Amino acid sequence: MITINSLSGGKSSSYIAKEYSASYNVFALVRSSDKKIMYPDAKVRQIVSDKIGKEFIATLEMDAIIPIMLELEQYIGEQITWVSGETFDDVIFNRGNYLPNLMARYCTTELKMKPIFEWWQREVKNVCFMNIGFRWGEERRRERMRSRLNEDGIDEYHGVIGRRKTQQKWAMIPWRIPRFPLIDHHIKNDIIDAYWIGKPVPFIKGYYNNCVGCFHKNPLLLSMMNRENSNKMAWFERQEEKTGNRFRKDISFKQINNWQPYAELEFDDFTDCDSGYCGL
Repeated sequence: MITINSLSGGKSSSYIAKEYSASYNVFALVRSSDKKIMYPDAKVRQIVSDKIGKEFIATLEMDAIIPIMLELEQYIGEQITWVSGETFDDVIFNRGNYLPNLMARYCTTELKMKPIFEWWQREVKNVCFMNIGFRWGEERRRERMRSRLNEDGIDEYHGVIGRRKTQQKWAMIPWRIPRFPLIDHHIKNDIIDAYWIGKPVPFIKGYYNNCVGCFHKNPLLLSMMNRENSNKMAWFERQEEKTGNRFRKDISFKQINNWQPYAELEFDDFTDCDSGYCGL
């Protein structure tokens, strides 16, 4: 059976890409069409555009995700397939300007899962194994994912299977069996951190392998993110202003971006759950 490594740009999934050979390595990039947060290097923008087969203007992930993934491909010596769906801007517009939130987290599905699934539907087509970068100690995350599997232990996706006259035909399509090699082999964060010391992949401190303004993150962490990524955090604030609704009920992004924390904290003071930390 074909095996796919699902990559996020973080150290854990990158460790899997190097240590667990697979038929494919796949990375889904979250894009924006907003030129206010444009990726600064025009040459790299073109490289990314060529990889995803679509125009790349900006990402709502850390800009550092781009050199990380480019260097990771060189380091592992295997091709990484980049995919990308609609821009986050278009996804919100197509949802009637209804923002994703803690109760309706459609952004992960639309921006990460859907483009990977659609690539799988074109290129793989048969049920595959997919390696997920949950570490030993994150068994609860594994069980949450397993709770969504069908009775045969296969993950299903509500996808398009064809057209009937002018309407698309949808169905639940079995497509992957998640596997968790880091949990199976008792590999924790300290092992992974030690592995990447001195390696040429330019990881940055903290948890960044999801959108900068992911509303699952602790508001204090989001405020800290605003110090280094004010342009991207302003994007989230603009979406709330344009749509008249919020990503979170308890606090607006305008409040978060204007918040001055009293305590000086390090990014490592936060856990994966504080950080959003999308799992595919």
